[in-house]
Amino acid sequence: MFTLTPDAATELLAAATRSQAAGMALRVAARQIADGTLAYGLGFDEQREDDAVVEVGGLRVLVGAPSQPLLDETVLDYVEVAPSHFDFVFAAASADSDTGAGCGSAPAAKSSGCGGGGCGSCG
Repeated sequence: MFTLTPDAATELLAAATRSQAAGMALRVAARQIADGTLAYGLGFDEQREDDAVVEVGGLRVLVGAPSQPLLDETVLDYVEVAPSHFDFVFAAASADSDTGAGCGSAPAAKSSGCGGGGCGSCG
């Protein structure tokens, strides 16, 4: 199941307030691209019938059916990726994987910056 850290939930709730999306759910999506890496996307949205729903720290997170297998055992975190620069990072939750892989796209670690735009695109 997809999860997110309390730090990510706090920042996403703040982003929702800043963008006048307070009270909306966050949709998280993933797709596999030709080279085998995953591209991730985030956005505020309404719930759909086939969505899996996760709630963390007052934030409702939606994952559509096509993205569910790609995001299984994935954690969304909000971390310092460079001195004084914080961003969202997707990482495999497996105890055997390196969840500190940071920005970029790596199929084995399932980690990437936000959306298809990489680090800084979720601002």
